[in-house]
Amino acid sequence: MAGPSVPSKFVDMRTNELDGQRAVVTGATAGIGRAIAVKLAEAGATVHIVGRREELGKQTVRLAEQAGGEAHLILADLADIEDVRRVAAEVGETDVLVNNAGIYPFAPTPEQSLESYEQVFGINVRAAYFLTAALVPSMITRKRGSIVNVSSVAGQVGPAGTSVYSASKAAMDALTRSWAAEFGTAGVRVNSVAPGPIRTDNAVEKVGEAFEQFGADTLLGRVGEPDEIAEAVLFLASSRSSYITGAVLNADGGYVAV
Repeated sequence: MAGPSVPSKFVDMRTNELDGQRAVVTGATAGIGRAIAVKLAEAGATVHIVGRREELGKQTVRLAEQAGGEAHLILADLADIEDVRRVAAEVGETDVLVNNAGIYPFAPTPEQSLESYEQVFGINVRAAYFLTAALVPSMITRKRGSIVNVSSVAGQVGPAGTSVYSASKAAMDALTRSWAAEFGTAGVRVNSVAPGPIRTDNAVEKVGEAFEQFGADTLLGRVGEPDEIAEAVLFLASSRSSYITGAVLNADGGYVAV
């Protein structure tokens, strides 16, 4: 029997559908965030790449430019609320906001430290909350905009040892629904993309040998690739999803359906 089909390359789908739009992607120096930033640049957006790692961030900028777009790096530690405010002031008027930054120091509940608990919620939830609070007023004034929160299927299925991370991602999906209700009459849409097992260097390092088995447990029988999440984010950021808001799109190979 043939194995599961894995896309070896993605077709060039340049549609210029985000031409003239300004996008902000947090946690965009590598992994899923990098793929999202490049995909939005390829679609014509001017992308602000927010992250802590300068050299990786410069690589993301180059990839975005090679895709035919314009990109700018903003170095920031989103665990610092003053850095969150500085990012908002620097980027100004925004059309697309992708709250992707996240960390996941897994630990059993009795071993979870207060420091790591606060760090997870500080980056995964608080940063997204206050960056959104700072950038959404201009969207409301212009009566258009799209906010995409990158959450996780861990917020729905609760794997053992991931209590704090799972809670933070469930919080992001809750914010998605609340913000959709709060901003919808102004024409601002808010949605989540919830990835399943996605092949990034960080994920493989954290999960270890169990990573490939995680993918084998999906209905598609494989792990996903960052570009596949980026495609989902682009769909929700673009006018193709103009009647979708308050939704959580599981991009998980069918993991939660099992």
